[in-house]
Amino acid sequence: MSFSQNIKSNYIPKRLAVKLNAKGEQFVVKGHPWVFSNNIVKISDNAKTGDLAIIFGKNKNRVIGLGLFDANSPIRIKMLHSSLEKAEINANFFQHKIEKAFKLRASLLQTNTNSYRLLFGENDGFPGLIADVYATVLVVKVYSEIWLPYLETIFPSLQQTSKAETVVLRLSRGLEQSKNHQFKNGEVVYGVLDNEVVKFVEHGVNFSANVIKGHKTGYFLDHRANRKQVGAWSKGKTVLDVFSYAGGFSVHALANGAKEVTSLDISKQAMEIALENGKLNTYAGTHKTIAGDAFDELKKLIKNKVTFNVVVIDPPSFAKQASEVVLAKKKYAQLAELGEKLTAKNGLLVLASCSSRVNFQAFFDVNSQQLALTGRRFKTLLKTQHDIDHPIGFPEGAYLKTVYYRFFN
Repeated sequence: MSFSQNIKSNYIPKRLAVKLNAKGEQFVVKGHPWVFSNNIVKISDNAKTGDLAIIFGKNKNRVIGLGLFDANSPIRIKMLHSSLEKAEINANFFQHKIEKAFKLRASLLQTNTNSYRLLFGENDGFPGLIADVYATVLVVKVYSEIWLPYLETIFPSLQQTSKAETVVLRLSRGLEQSKNHQFKNGEVVYGVLDNEVVKFVEHGVNFSANVIKGHKTGYFLDHRANRKQVGAWSKGKTVLDVFSYAGGFSVHALANGAKEVTSLDISKQAMEIALENGKLNTYAGTHKTIAGDAFDELKKLIKNKVTFNVVVIDPPSFAKQASEVVLAKKKYAQLAELGEKLTAKNGLLVLASCSSRVNFQAFFDVNSQQLALTGRRFKTLLKTQHDIDHPIGFPEGAYLKTVYYRFFN
């Protein structure tokens, strides 16, 4: 079996000599994966996206790093290698990085789990590229044109390392609209995909992901450890899963003996997927769904004096740019307020954020201050960040944060 000829690129990358200002050089030396356009002092003429940027230090004219040039982004160079040690960007270079990433995930794969993130973008040395495995299907999502000349080199290594029988290529919206390639979003570039809905296992709980049409690569793997934890604390309980999407927390709760679970999401289609994911498992509890705006639906539940033993609130990112941070904090405070009102006596409230621009301490402070205003006694049980297959390689790579609050009255 071989890869589709479509993954071959007609463009042969050039080598670019690059000099940075002091600030840019400092970032590279510290191992930061981004070089912004305003940090570049000198660069070869006719630089094109995908070209290999060879960054020279001011002192002694030594090479301090290698990266890929991106003409379409303010992050003009995405770093592949930051070191005085020599490196050749070739198949062996990428293979070594992929094997290193796989080893980091080894302990996760010792559990009853066959879904994981093999490559987490910059954090694994592959800026703008994600690779997720669902059972025997590998889904690679490409966010930048910088990778187009290198996919032919990288894909075989990803397939061999993951032992995937099928490889699916997903494209970012920007790449879908690009005319610089022949790819189609959702294209099967290796093997055969019998069904676009792929079943997989997460800590013994069965799920499915639509690897062609689903969000991102089909599912959100980052909350795996939190879903397992919520499941463990849900036996015999009533559970509310807010912004539930495909029902990750809901299904773990049901599979672990929850009495009643309510999944809430604005998408009716997501609610159908959540119900179907639930049915992949054996459970005795009741699975209810609510399709609607979370803020509105939570207020309705409060008005009807409904409470739950376990409340999980995991919203989408509220701050995709710096100007949105203040509003994001207000929304987090509002969700903490609504969540507390819905949490029963001695209940558990789980609050999460995936906004990288709101750091952990800021998120924790907003929640704790809001909950303190309620007058209820509570304890912070647990604070978590990324699961093992989402390593944090640089400050901006840390986006996921979750806090567990136990109420005593």
